[in-house]
Amino acid sequence: MSVLVSLIVMLGMLVVVPAGLRLIDAAGLAPIRRKWPLFAVPGVVSLWLPRSTTATVLAAVYALGTLALAAHAPRRLARTRSLASAEIAVLTALVTPSVAGVALVAERSGHELFGFSLPILALTVPHFHFAGFAAALVAGLVCSTSAGPAGRFAALSVPLGTLLVLAGYFLDDWAELLGALVLTAGMWAVALLTWRDVRAGGRDRFTRGLLAVSAAVLVATMLLALSWALGEATGLPHPTLTWMAATHGLGNALGFALCSVLAWQRLKETAA
Repeated sequence: MSVLVSLIVMLGMLVVVPAGLRLIDAAGLAPIRRKWPLFAVPGVVSLWLPRSTTATVLAAVYALGTLALAAHAPRRLARTRSLASAEIAVLTALVTPSVAGVALVAERSGHELFGFSLPILALTVPHFHFAGFAAALVAGLVCSTSAGPAGRFAALSVPLGTLLVLAGYFLDDWAELLGALVLTAGMWAVALLTWRDVRAGGRDRFTRGLLAVSAAVLVATMLLALSWALGEATGLPHPTLTWMAATHGLGNALGFALCSVLAWQRLKETAA
């Protein structure tokens, strides 16, 4: 993995996922929240080792943590028996890190899983931490705060777009472009509602600033995602994967995901 991608994945493993889990109200998540560092730290170490058996084993430890998190989704669904829009988004957030975990094991072992190249697998890892976990979680939180069709659209289109992008990996570039379109529409809805509704509820300037940054960054980063997907499907000039990691990836990690989970944590603390 490149140094930049590894740093972005580290942020997801060590900060964004555990901070996001604290925003999900579920008693059953308490054990995995407490044990998360036991999974995340080996995963982080695996990022900085050459592809080897040791790196693969450490990545597998992290993958087990993500699979344990995914296993909580059906238990939560059985308990709540709810398929409300916000709940679908939260369930998606619980499941998507497992895609990243499996991709990490394959990439660290040097195995081209399902025929995907190692660079694509390496980029799948941050994608399903941020466009998967963080985006779905924040969409669900926004939906819970902003009643109405726009909130429901955001909470449903982000999981759907993520699923379509994943399906596009196996189908073709046009299917991936469709996924990018749906995901972008959902993320822009999240940005709009965050700016218009959630930011107004911030009780201090710092929280409102974090929310404003997260909303503004989404406008730019999702335009980049669209330009890349369109270029892949049509052959038109588009950013390289390296450029996408340095702009779209870094912007989503720092500007959207990190700012969002910090802001929502502050909102949750002031509401308590």
